[in-house]
Amino acid sequence: MINNFFRQTQAEINLKNLEYNFKHIKSIIRPKTKILVPVKSDAYGHGLIPISKKLIDLGVDFLGVRDIDEAIKLREANIKLPILILSLIFNKDIHLLPRFKLTPTICSREQALILDKESARRGLISPIHIKIDTGMGRLGINYSDAFNFIRDTNKLKSIKIEGLFTHFPKADSDKEYTYYQISLFNNILVQLSRSSIDIPLIHAANSVGVLKYSLSHFNLIRPGIVIYGLSPKENLKLHLRPLMSVKTKIIFIKKVSRGQGISYGHTYIAKTSRYIATLPLGYGDGYPRVLSNKADVIINDKRYRIAGRVCMDQILVDLGSSSRAKFEDEVILLGESKNNKITASELADKASTIAYEIVCGFGRLNHVYIDK
Repeated sequence: MINNFFRQTQAEINLKNLEYNFKHIKSIIRPKTKILVPVKSDAYGHGLIPISKKLIDLGVDFLGVRDIDEAIKLREANIKLPILILSLIFNKDIHLLPRFKLTPTICSREQALILDKESARRGLISPIHIKIDTGMGRLGINYSDAFNFIRDTNKLKSIKIEGLFTHFPKADSDKEYTYYQISLFNNILVQLSRSSIDIPLIHAANSVGVLKYSLSHFNLIRPGIVIYGLSPKENLKLHLRPLMSVKTKIIFIKKVSRGQGISYGHTYIAKTSRYIATLPLGYGDGYPRVLSNKADVIINDKRYRIAGRVCMDQILVDLGSSSRAKFEDEVILLGESKNNKITASELADKASTIAYEIVCGFGRLNHVYIDK
């Protein structure tokens, strides 16, 4: 069998930087606080299996996934760590939870009863986490209904409420609202305590929660984007190291004349005679088309601007009126050289999006893992 790794376009993932970020987060929380790292959406584009295995080596307590498909992939890779499915699953798939020893997020009485019945049939007690909506408005039992739901679910014989959690929509922008959410969540915990209902794991803190709201740490945290070396908020004094770099090589260079248009729609017109390099990647590889004529790349430690529209499989770069760049020279689209750096946040700003979307998009590329 011939492999498909002949392309020179790839995402390099630095696992030593993952180790650095994980240890940094661990150093700022209480010693007994457990850590769940979300590896959802293919570990934010960094690779589900390799990232999960490295996190296990580092001592992570739980992994959080997007759906049951990702969870089963981890089990098939012989990963035995507790796995929380952060989204909801369909009723028809509930029988897979005890089979693969997976922990679901539960938000409805119907699913709790189905899982209870399936677990009883197998002679098991299945763990669940209940999500409480304190203001995200997405998944979760409304906080006003949460106590009764938890109390009733706790009476079921073949499931165990292992955890309760909530999520912050505005932790990066609205302290007052985030503290309000924490207070709502705490009120439910007080009611449960008064009713002698003990839930082992309580979690609310996402990346910003970990960094800015110590009251949200409880006994389990969920740092996401910071583990991958990216900041969830501007002006945070963080010492993080990005994991992902994206590199390719020049496949063609041509000289164009003054007035010549470049790429679809001729949105770039050469003002003078120029050299134009062609790169073998495009929006089909996750590089945002909106970065046409806006973003830079690094070649031989110098920045050059993208010329014209980003195509599905190719990008053109303006090398200037004279250039020493040549066929097969390395090009950095995300990452750093000796004196220059292009970050996911920079690309995100120019694309009017967030760094999360940038790295998730590059998840389509071949990945090379560096652990030294």
